[in-house]
Amino acid sequence: MTETLFAGLIPEIYDRLLVPLIFDVYAADLATRAASLRPSRVLEVAAGTGALSRALGARLPDTSSIVATDLNQPMLDRAAAHQSGDTRFSWQQADALALPFDDRSFDLVACQFGVMFFPDKVAGYREANRVLEPGGRYLFNVWDRLEDNDFPRCITEALATVFPDDPPRFMAITPHGYHDTEQIRKDVAEAGFSDIVIETVSHMSRARSAEDVAVAFCQGTPMRNEITARDPAALEPATAAAAEALRREFGSGAIEGRIRAHIVAAARP
Repeated sequence: MTETLFAGLIPEIYDRLLVPLIFDVYAADLATRAASLRPSRVLEVAAGTGALSRALGARLPDTSSIVATDLNQPMLDRAAAHQSGDTRFSWQQADALALPFDDRSFDLVACQFGVMFFPDKVAGYREANRVLEPGGRYLFNVWDRLEDNDFPRCITEALATVFPDDPPRFMAITPHGYHDTEQIRKDVAEAGFSDIVIETVSHMSRARSAEDVAVAFCQGTPMRNEITARDPAALEPATAAAAEALRREFGSGAIEGRIRAHIVAAARP
């Protein structure tokens, strides 16, 4: 499925442009929350190119062990390259819905903007519950509505003018498609977790230029696959249209826009 395929040129662009644009600030937030729990055995699910991995590495003590996993090996390879000298880390390709670990193997499971991609959210949460020891904690974050995240909303609107008969909807359907906090709470509880706390956190996203933002989203996410599936020659024109829409709304030169996400914490009884 194209919405879960992070391969080819996507990992490099994602890591170089998208991580500092929207992920780093939430990785710092999640890692700080994780460090306050003083975990010793950490599992990171859907690690991507390692934004949260690096933040955890900067905040957890030398006695911690961290297993970082992702479904896409090219993303995980890039994450591992960033942390190649850190012996606390091990790296393993894994499906979050079928984790290759024994029951009660970890005291913390963390996931940075990954659960939205789970084809079965409750099944993914149950797997996190299974590998946690009693009293273990689960931390993850998800994006709020597309309308509350300025750059991807603007780009989605721009691409709808490029492909009016079949607009790319990756951002709306997947990254920003799982934002209902009551549904999230229900799903996490159904998987057996308790003490569920959901906090909404807003930040400003800043970039050097509209072009950087357009390339980040149009070429550094599975939206790239959506665009090229519609027209293999459309990637650059679509990116240019997105950049122009960003300039119209946010100005030339350095730009900034709102980002908003939910942070979820839960415990295994």
